[in-house]
This record gives sequence, C-alpha cells and structure tokens, in this order.
Amino acid sequence: MARASHSNSFCNSSTASDMAIAALGYLASDPERLEKFLALSGLGPHNLRRAAADPAFLGAVLDYVVADERLLVAFSGEQGRSPTEVMRARDSLGGPPPLES
Repeated sequence: MARASHSNSFCNSSTASDMAIAALGYLASDPERLEKFLALSGLGPHNLRRAAADPAFLGAVLDYVVADERLLVAFSGEQGRSPTEVMRARDSLGGPPPLES
C-alpha cells in the first residue's frame, strides 16, 4: 500500500539531508553566522567538509538552526519552507529534539 505524499512532510532522510545541507550553506553564506556556528561546534574550515558527510552532523546543523528562532525563521523563509518543515527535517535526521534548558 502506497503512503500519501505531502509537500509539508519530511519522511525520508534524503530530503532531510538536503535540507540540512541547505542550512549549512545558509550558515556558510554569512561569515558572522558561520563563525558562530564553527565556534559552537568546535569545527574549523579544515574539517567542516568531512563532517558534512556524517548524517549525525547534518542533524546537528538542523539542531543549531532550530534552536535559534530568528535563524530558523530566516532560513526557512529563504528556502520557501515553513519553520515546521525545517523542524520535521531535523526530527527525521536526529530523533527527538534536544531538551531545552
């Protein structure tokens, strides 16, 4: 039996990975955003590309975006997606959202 496909749904990890890669590109498009992300992740330009190949890292990129409401709204708007779609992609890649402090 075929599952219904919804444009607002991120059921497959490939689509979620594409969203995370787009988010990484969005972060990289602004030096200030990228610098903050790299500082928090502990990564540098020398190992960012290798990390991007890891599905767990892609989930962490979306964790980072989802954790900052202004960043989430700006990124989702640029992508023509709703913030909810970005959060669904994050859930698809990384399981339940992290606990808020």
